[in-house]
Amino acid sequence: MKNEYPKIAILIYSLAGGGAERVVSYLLPYLKSKGIEVHLVLMNSTISYDIPKDIPIHFIEQSQGDERGILKLLKLPTLAYKYAKLLRKLEITHSFAMLTRPSYINILSRFFTSRKFKLVISERSHPSMQYGYGNLQSKINNLLIRFLYPKADTIICNSRGNGEDLIQNYKVLANKITIINNPIDIEKINKVQKNEEVLKPNTFNLITIGRMDTGKNHELLIKAIEGFENVHLYILGDGTLRDYLKDLVIKKKLDNSVTFLGFDNNPFKYLKSADLFVFGSNHEGFPNVLLEAMCCGLPILSTNCKSGPDEIMKLKKSTTEDIMLTDYGILSPVDNLTLFKKGLTYCLEHPGFLNSCKINVAHRIQDFEREPILEAYTAHILS
Repeated sequence: MKNEYPKIAILIYSLAGGGAERVVSYLLPYLKSKGIEVHLVLMNSTISYDIPKDIPIHFIEQSQGDERGILKLLKLPTLAYKYAKLLRKLEITHSFAMLTRPSYINILSRFFTSRKFKLVISERSHPSMQYGYGNLQSKINNLLIRFLYPKADTIICNSRGNGEDLIQNYKVLANKITIINNPIDIEKINKVQKNEEVLKPNTFNLITIGRMDTGKNHELLIKAIEGFENVHLYILGDGTLRDYLKDLVIKKKLDNSVTFLGFDNNPFKYLKSADLFVFGSNHEGFPNVLLEAMCCGLPILSTNCKSGPDEIMKLKKSTTEDIMLTDYGILSPVDNLTLFKKGLTYCLEHPGFLNSCKINVAHRIQDFEREPILEAYTAHILS
């Protein structure tokens, strides 16, 4: 394999909105610019990010995205066989999968081919939290991670917390794990002009970005603005809980205080016009949206979920009893409405604190500059 000219396959479910998908959208042109042959392999045709038109795209299925969990499980061997067949056909030397289910398929594909290739996966969440609900789906995913992940050649985690979780709870060897934080395209974001037409003038505007599912906990954010005057929450994203959240807004009589903006692959025009970025997630890997918000000069009010926010915001001391002030904003215990509201109150009552955070985030974001991080990805995939 070392004597072959490298050919990289990147396997991901789709390029719909999300942090991992954005990383892939950065990585594809970067690899191509280095003269490396790269193929994008998808399982769903949704592509919400701009990618070079001359990068080959392959599909091992055309999923509709709303399949039941049991069907997804049963299809794993078939998809792994199809992927293995594609790897042979394309003579791939390095196979890189992003997100959990594509990682399963990447690892299982080795059972269906004798072709030698470097097998790399990337864990973007905190698995013991993501699959810690005790239901059948969680139990199956925990079993699959314990059985399959140790068989990968390299696992790229986007935070220390993810890596420690795999070592402590899934018996993955520490020497297989590499920590590479998510990259941010600072230059591109700096060029985006703010859109002040959508956000309300003379209002303290909160904004959040995220897939509308249980883990992101938008419900916490909606409930948190109850009782605050002259505060407006803007929600960017889509997902299975969209209708539920819209009904909640109506039930809480917050129609004039919450706006759903849908998915937009250029959220920066809104971020630059807001006053505070809020984030209520129950668990994360390394949330790109915090980096995007910081790059747009926004202070952060976020839950201190595992993992990522405490690393990004350099939290010195964690507690579950109170809000936690950092140089870049405030962290609050997970799913604690009272303390999240306390954090919001602090932001409203201390404009000087927010102004200092705006200065600090501009310096902190430089640590996540895109090019060095993409170079690290490339080096570890090809090593």
